Amino acid sequence: MISSYSDLLKAANAESELQRLLFVFCRAELPDDASAAEKAAFAKGEGGALTPVVCVDKTPDEVSDFQALVEESRQTGQAWDVVFVAAMSGRGGMAPSSDEAQQPLTMMVESVRLGHVGNYLPLDREGQAVALG
Repeated sequence: MISSYSDLLKAANAESELQRLLFVFCRAELPDDASAAEKAAFAKGEGGALTPVVCVDKTPDEVSDFQALVEESRQTGQAWDVVFVAAMSGRGGMAPSSDEAQQPLTMMVESVRLGHVGNYLPLDREGQAVALG
């Protein structure tokens, strides 16, 4: 069971093939036509929609520390609330390249935008898994 970024790295490093991690950073937002009840729930940290704002791919070695990833994301100027993570397996002892990750990352962004997030690990700003409901 993966419950943190640290657990994810351990699992990725235990795989027989080298991995590339895909990250989609999202900001929680309310639609312009949100009801008073939706606004009240959102103020308590509930509800809203997760909108992708930044995406990136990295090898586990490039992001061995979650706080370094958070700091790198800060440099984009985009605020975020949740990051979704997926992993790609390489082959023949080679991790997938950034070019190979581009199409899966684009598809991941679109899946997240549509609310199809069941295949991804959602993490908060501290690198802890979160339950979305």
